[in-house]
Order: sequence, then structure tokens, then C-alpha cells
Amino acid sequence: MKQEITMGSLFSGSGGFELAGSIFGIRPIWASEIEPFPILVTTKNFPEMKHLGDINKLNGADLEPVTIIAGGSPCQDMSIAGKREGLDGSRSNLFREQIRIIKEMRESDRAAGRTGKQIRPRYMVWENVPGAYSSNKGEDFRCVLEEFCKIKDADLSVPKPEKWTKAGEIMGENFSVAYRTFDAQYWGVPQRRMRVYLVADFEGG
Repeated sequence: MKQEITMGSLFSGSGGFELAGSIFGIRPIWASEIEPFPILVTTKNFPEMKHLGDINKLNGADLEPVTIIAGGSPCQDMSIAGKREGLDGSRSNLFREQIRIIKEMRESDRAAGRTGKQIRPRYMVWENVPGAYSSNKGEDFRCVLEEFCKIKDADLSVPKPEKWTKAGEIMGENFSVAYRTFDAQYWGVPQRRMRVYLVADFEGG
């Protein structure tokens, strides 16, 4: 029997991750969003999905465990169009809440006796603007990569290259993180819309 893949969405917006996941048979279980109109959109499109509100008030140990946690933390502080306050900005630092929730959920599963590939979430998806590569002279993206790796290996350190490439990977011991830059114009959107997508598999390659 094939195991169902489920997803929780942070910074849900109008449900882009939920829509993409559902197309491929991934079931959205819950979402975190605070803006009223996007919540109305996802409530209409995913009536069975739970709405959890403010990410700052969530505890990963209390959430229904899911296979994947997806989230595009606010990008304004890393965008080249913004003030470039980086991960310490009032919006982009919400990325750290995403890390916290993933750690709390995984620790709760461990405490319940789950091991290895049974620990949830197994996968994480993060999306942001290409400005993440240059924010704080590249240090912010290094920090993002390192924080995701440290979910599995607390001692791992990620060095900063002279310049970030548009794609890369980190192969750890029984875990992996990979990222790539995509342009939405090649997927039916009538505009150039560059975004970085980062995917982590905390129990494999």
C-alpha cells in the first residue's frame, strides 16, 4: 500500500504550494497565513484544509505531523527592490520560525518513538527571490543553507563561496539539500519571475 504524502504550508498566501502539491497527489493538511483575502482563496479551493493563523504562535509539536513542510518566507528584506535588511529584517527573519517549527515537529516524532524515514517532516521546500544570493554580501543565503542542514546535523558548517551559483547541492550523511533558480515564464506565466527553490530531504538523497 502506497503511503499518502501530506503537506503543511507556512506563509501560505493564496495557496501556490497547496495547488502544486494537490496536482501531484499531495494532500494539504494545514496552512499558516494571516492576510484575510488569501485565506478566503484557500478556504474556497481547499475546504478541508485547516487554517492555523500566525506562524509566531505555532508550536510544531502541537501541529498534525506532515510529510512535507513548504514555505516561502517573506522576501522583502532580501529583494533588490527593498532596503536589503536581509535575514535580520522584520519580515524575512520569519524564516527562523519555519526552521523552529520543523525542528519541533521532528523532535516530537522522535519522542514518540519514530525513527529514520518515519520522522516528520521528511522533506522541506523553501522559496524566495534571487536577491537571497546577494543579500548581506551572500551571507544570508549561506545562513539559510546552514540552518536547514542543522535540522539534521547540528555541527555542520556551510562555507560561503566567492559568489553563489544559480544551482547547488549539499550531500550530508543521510540527508541532502539542493537549490535551483527557476523563471516562471517557462511554465506558462506571461512574465519573467525568477525564484530560488530549495528542497531538503532529511533522510536521504
